[in-house]
Amino acid sequence: MHRLKYLLVFTLPLTVVVAFEMEGLWTFFPMLIFFCVVPILELFIPPDRANLEKKIAEDEKNKRIYDYILYATLPIQVGFVGYFLFVMNNTVFGSLEFFGRIISMGLMCGVIGINVGHELGHRLNRWEQLVGEMLLLTSLNTHFLPYHNGGHHKNVATPADSATARKNEIIFLYWIRSHFGSYVEAWQLENERLQRENKPWFSFRNRMIGYSIANVLLLSGIGFFLGIYTLMAFVIAAVIGILLLETVNYIEHYGLLRNQRDNGSYEPVRHQHSWNSDHVLGRTILFNLSRHSDHHFSGSKKYQVLKSHANSPQMPTGYPGMMLMALAQPVWFRIMNERLKKYQPET
Repeated sequence: MHRLKYLLVFTLPLTVVVAFEMEGLWTFFPMLIFFCVVPILELFIPPDRANLEKKIAEDEKNKRIYDYILYATLPIQVGFVGYFLFVMNNTVFGSLEFFGRIISMGLMCGVIGINVGHELGHRLNRWEQLVGEMLLLTSLNTHFLPYHNGGHHKNVATPADSATARKNEIIFLYWIRSHFGSYVEAWQLENERLQRENKPWFSFRNRMIGYSIANVLLLSGIGFFLGIYTLMAFVIAAVIGILLLETVNYIEHYGLLRNQRDNGSYEPVRHQHSWNSDHVLGRTILFNLSRHSDHHFSGSKKYQVLKSHANSPQMPTGYPGMMLMALAQPVWFRIMNERLKKYQPET
């Protein structure tokens, strides 16, 4: 039964059906559930810091049910993109329903398109990586994998990392720095990889070129067959998904830095270099993404066996609540800067 708890992610598309089929404020139903109900519940449900025993973890690591749940998100996500395009083609531009449905699809792009794409993008199997790339395409965030795997995991908790939020950095400026910085770095990383392989950068071996073509074809197809307003709706939904990702990046690494050695290199990545949350609902819906300290300590570890570590910096609540707190910047700085002193006294 414990394996099936990750099916909780599919409550999101169920709420999005309500948004697509109903009118008025009902179109904001997914937002109500995941950014009002879930954060309130996580204030009262205690965190679960229990880890699987070593032998059990070895068994669970190879259980295919966990992979099948991830794979199932691809047809659902692609289906909902089509569903969204059909609905938006028949929604009055600028109406309450127009904005509610875009926000609802944006949640799908962030939670399923990008988050599951991230999990599968860490897999060593090329087929699983391809599924991850297809999920990321639904959110127009295909550059994520070259940057994330080749740059972020290498440079996390250093000034060189675009996705590491600095202490007192304003989140709205961080969104811009992180997203565009990671995009530029993705191109740089692909160029460097091809140079090492003695291959030309301008070829289909360059993943960024392939991703760019895929994005252009997708957007051109939507615009050609469904028109500019439906295209605009899809782009805004994808941007919302990207902003959800960047907000998560912000809360995961805020203010944490690795020590720099005399020779200019940095100490290895350890559990204390990412914020952790063991709050059950957000953790389960996001496939244990909030056990982020262990994810950075071992990037290829599957989500079902990620651990909680006592020396990891702990968030005061789950991801949905932390994301809301991050948008209330004075509250965020007051709470998190004080908490940061415990883990980096020099700050």
